[in-house]
Amino acid sequence: MMWESIGKYVGGKVLTAVLVVASAGGIIWFWRHPEQLQSIWLVIKYVLAWLGFVVVWPWALFFVPPWVMKKESNLAAGLMLAGYLAVDVGVALFLAGGAGGHNTLTWIVLLLGFLSAGVYNFLVCDYQADRCDEF
Repeated sequence: MMWESIGKYVGGKVLTAVLVVASAGGIIWFWRHPEQLQSIWLVIKYVLAWLGFVVVWPWALFFVPPWVMKKESNLAAGLMLAGYLAVDVGVALFLAGGAGGHNTLTWIVLLLGFLSAGVYNFLVCDYQADRCDEF
């Protein structure tokens, strides 16, 4: 119980830090490269599409966490979370035009997004598992 509350607290702080760093990185990037402001709307469109997918994806598969809980296996839970994250990564790379030709900042932002998506998936699945115990 104590480790769970510590994990949620630390996870929340990590997610907040990741979002702040990613936001600051984006602002600094466009401030230092004003010529790329013309393409900002395309970038925003893809980011919002990916965020929408990441938010909906674990909720759309609401039936998976209870099924994994019945297995009572950490391996099954880890594979479920890895699968969720793999799909999130695949969608992000599809929207980014593939894995090649990106600069360092793009990869940093993508990796921070993947980290945030992984934490979000964990929190949603943990919530769904807790709700499953109540019924």
